[in-house]
Amino acid sequence: MKKESDVLVIDCRSMAGVSPMAASSLAQQPFPTPSPFTFSIASARSNTRPSIHLCSLILRFSALIFSFVCAFSLATSTPKKQGRAPSNFNEYPELMYCFIVNIFTFIYSAFQLFKGVCDITYRGILIPDMISDYISFILDQLVGYLLISSSSVAIPAIQRIEHTASLSKATIIAISMSFVTFLAIATCGLLSGYKLCKRIIW
Repeated sequence: MKKESDVLVIDCRSMAGVSPMAASSLAQQPFPTPSPFTFSIASARSNTRPSIHLCSLILRFSALIFSFVCAFSLATSTPKKQGRAPSNFNEYPELMYCFIVNIFTFIYSAFQLFKGVCDITYRGILIPDMISDYISFILDQLVGYLLISSSSVAIPAIQRIEHTASLSKATIIAISMSFVTFLAIATCGLLSGYKLCKRIIW
C-alpha cells in the first residue's frame, strides 16, 4: 500500500509539473494566432472596399448625367438672330470651351463607370488595381480643373447675351450643371486619392 501510494503521489506530481507546459505547447501548435496587422488589413479591406466602390459609382453616374445635361442644354439652344449679336453658342468661345469640357467629362465618366463595373465583376482582372488607382487620381484632378475653369470662364458670357434669348437660359443651366459636375468629380478625386494613399501606406 505504501508503494502504491508513493507511486500515485509521484505520478500526480509529475503530471502536475508537466501539464502546464504540455497544455501551452498543445494550445500553441495546432491553433496559431494570426498577426493583428494582417487581421486589421483584411477586415478593413472587406469593410471599406465595397462601400468606396459603391460611392464612387454613384458619383460617376451623377457626373455623367450632369455633364450630359450641360452639353445638351447648350446644343439644343436655338436663339434667333437679333441685329449683330451672335446667334449660336459656338460663336462664344467661352461657351464652346464649356461645351467641349463637358463632352470630355461625359466620355470620361462613362469610362469610369465601365471600369468600376468591371472592377466589381471581374475583381481587377481587366485593369490592375494599382494602375487603376493612379489613372483615376490623375485624371480626376485634370477633369476637375477643366470643369472649374470652364465654369468660371463662361460666367461673364451671360452678361453679353440678351436675357430674352433662349441661349441665356441655356447658358445659366449649363454653368450650374457644370459646377455640380465639378463637385461630383472633386469628390471622386478625394476617394481616388484615399484609395491611392491606402495602397501606398500598406
